[in-house]
Amino acid sequence: MMRKLAALPSGKVGKWVVLALWAVLLVPAVMLAGKLSGAEQNDNSAWLPGNSESTAVVERAEKLMPADTVPAIVIYDRAAGVTPADLAKAQADAKAFQGIDNVVGPQQDPVASQDGKAIQTIVQVHKDKSGWEGLGKVVDKMTDVGKKGADGLGFHVAGPAGYGADSIKAFGGGGALTTITAVVVVVILLLTYRSPLLPLLPLITVGVALMGAEALIYLLAQHAGLVINKQTSFILTVLIFGAATDYALLLISRYREELLRHEDRHEAMAEALYRSGPAIVASAATVAVSLMLLMLAVLNSTKGMGPACAIGVLVGLLTMVTLMPALLVVCGRWIFWPVKPAYGAPAAQRKESVWSRVGSTISRRPRVVWAGTVLVLAALAIGTLGLDASGLANKDQFTDKPQMAVGEELRAEHFPAGAGDPMYVAAKAATASQVKAALDGMSGVAHVADPVVKGGEAVLLAQLTDEPSSEAAMRTVDRARTAVHRIEGADAQVGGSTAIMVDTEDAAARDNKVIIPLVLVVVLLILAALLRAVVAPLLLMATVLLSFGAALGVSSLMFEHVFGFAGADASFPLLAFVFLVALGIDYNIFLVTRIREGVLVEGTRRAALTGLTSTGGVITSAGVVLAGTFGAMASLPLVFAAELGFTVAFGVLLDTIVVRSVLVTALTLDVGRWMWWPSKLFRRQDDTLPSVDDLESVPTLTGR
Repeated sequence: MMRKLAALPSGKVGKWVVLALWAVLLVPAVMLAGKLSGAEQNDNSAWLPGNSESTAVVERAEKLMPADTVPAIVIYDRAAGVTPADLAKAQADAKAFQGIDNVVGPQQDPVASQDGKAIQTIVQVHKDKSGWEGLGKVVDKMTDVGKKGADGLGFHVAGPAGYGADSIKAFGGGGALTTITAVVVVVILLLTYRSPLLPLLPLITVGVALMGAEALIYLLAQHAGLVINKQTSFILTVLIFGAATDYALLLISRYREELLRHEDRHEAMAEALYRSGPAIVASAATVAVSLMLLMLAVLNSTKGMGPACAIGVLVGLLTMVTLMPALLVVCGRWIFWPVKPAYGAPAAQRKESVWSRVGSTISRRPRVVWAGTVLVLAALAIGTLGLDASGLANKDQFTDKPQMAVGEELRAEHFPAGAGDPMYVAAKAATASQVKAALDGMSGVAHVADPVVKGGEAVLLAQLTDEPSSEAAMRTVDRARTAVHRIEGADAQVGGSTAIMVDTEDAAARDNKVIIPLVLVVVLLILAALLRAVVAPLLLMATVLLSFGAALGVSSLMFEHVFGFAGADASFPLLAFVFLVALGIDYNIFLVTRIREGVLVEGTRRAALTGLTSTGGVITSAGVVLAGTFGAMASLPLVFAAELGFTVAFGVLLDTIVVRSVLVTALTLDVGRWMWWPSKLFRRQDDTLPSVDDLESVPTLTGR
C-alpha cells in the first residue's frame, strides 16, 4: 500500500494529474492569500491573555469611556529651551489633532517641563479593529501637523500610540523578509547542488505551499474564529520556507541516489518517496503536533500562532510529497545540469570522505566523545541562568531607535515618569469611593482621579510614580490589586498597559509550565511509534533537550553582552523551545530512521556509521537552510524577531553539526543494539565496525 501511494505523484499519468490539481487550486489560493493581512487582528484581544484581569478591565471600561483608547504622548523639545512661540504652536497643534479621525479627545493640554526644555501634550486615540495599522495612520497625521512650521522644534509621539505606530512600520518589512528568505534559500541550494536550475523547483513548490497555507488560514480566520496577527504572519513565512525546503532537500537527495540505481526516473522517484517519506512525514507531524499544543496557551498571541503555523507545516509537507515529485519527474535528469546523475554511474564520494572520517574518529572512543560533548553542551546551558524573559519595555522592543523610543527618553528626562499612561481600575459604582481611598497614598501611586460612573459601574484612573513599563510599576499593580480585591462587593479589577505586562508575564509562565511538558511527551510518543523502541527515543529526547539548553544559554549571553538587548519577550522561551525541540528532533529522525533501515543488514554499530556517511551532506545542508531562513528574521527591526531568529538558527546549526553528527552517532555506537530495545531489532547482534575504506563506498545523500 505504501509503495502504491508513493508511486502516485511520480507515475507517468499521475504526475500530470498532480500538476493539474495544484494548478487549479493555486488560482483561488492566490486570491485568498492576498486577503490574509486584512484578516489580521492587531487589537488588544489578539495579544492579551484571554482570561486575564487586564482584558476584563478593557471590556468593562468600554461601557464608560471611549472604547479601546490609548494615549498618544506628544513631546516637543528644544535643547536651548522652549519659547512662548513653541508653546503657542503646541496649543494650536492640540486643537488640530482633534480634527484627525480616531482622536477622541485631549487628556492633557500642552504643559511645559520644569526645566523649560520640553512640552508635553497627551491625546486619547481610539484603537479600532485595525489595531496598530489604525494607530499608525493617526500618528502619521499627527506628525504631519506637529512638524509643520516647527522651526527646529523637535516632535515625537510616544506612549502606547507611538509604540503601535512604530510597531506596524517594523512589521511592514514583512515583504522584504519574504524576499530575503527566498534569496537565502536559493543561495544555499545553489551552493549545495551546484546547479542553476534545480533550486527553482523547491522555490516554486515553497511558493505554492505559502500561498496555499495563507489561503487556508484566511478562510479559518474569517469563518472559524482563528485569531492571527502580524507576529504570526512573519513567523509563518519563515517556517514554511525553512521546513518545506528541508523536506525538499531530503527528497531530492534520495531521488538523486535512486537515479543511479534505476533507469526509469518514475521508478526512481517512487522508490525515493517510499524510502524518505516516513521520515519526512514523521518530522512534519512532530512539528505540527507540537505547534498545535500552543492552542492550550492562555496568551492569545501564542494561542493563535500554533494552529496557523501547524497548517503551514502540513501544507508544506503536502506540496513536497505531491507537487515536488511531479515536477522533478516531469523535468527529468536534465534538471540536475551540469552534473546529471546517470544510471549505473558510481556514487559521489567527495562529501562521504568527510563524514566517513568523522564517523571513524568517533568510533575509536565513542563513550569519551559523547561524554565530552555532553559536558560542553551542559556548560553552554549554564548561560540560561542569566536569561531575563520578564518582558520588554515598549522602547526596548526595537533593534534601532524609532521616534517613539526617542520620545520616551525625552519624556523620562523632562516629565514625571507615569504621566499619560495611567492604571485603570474598574469597580462597582457603589464602592468607588472605597476603591479610591484604597489607592490614595499607596506607594507607587502619584494621583487618583475622580471616578467616572455610569450604569452601576465606575472606572478610576491612577497615575503611577514610576515609568509604566518598569519593574517598580508592575509591583505597584500587584499592590493595587491586592488592596482593591479586599473591598467586599466592589468586584474591583486593575488594568492598563502596566497591568497588561503583569498579566502577560504571568500567562507566559503558566504556558511554559503546561505546554513544555506536553510537547516533550508528544514528541517522545511520536519517536517511540516511529522507531518502535523505548531506549532510542529517550536518548534522542535527552540530546535535543541538552541542545536546546546550550542554544538558549549561548543566546542569553549574546543578547546581553553582544547585541545589548534589554531582555526578552515573555513568550520567547516557550516559542524557542517549541521550534528548537520540534525542528531539532527532525534531524535525529532523518539520521536514526536511516540507521534503522540498515540494522538488519549491518547491525547497529555499522549502520550508525554508514547512516552518518550517507546522510551527512543532506542533513547539514537542511540545517543550514533552516538556520538561514530563521536568521533572515533579523531583517525586521524588532528585538523579538532578532532573538527568536538567532536562537533557532544557532540551535539548528548546533543540532546538525554537533548533536546529530557527533553526540547521536557516539551514543549509538556505545549503546549498540540496546538502542532498539524492546523491538525485534534489539536481537540483531552487532558486527565489527567498518573501516574508513568501507565507508567511502557508501552512497551519500548529497546534492552535489
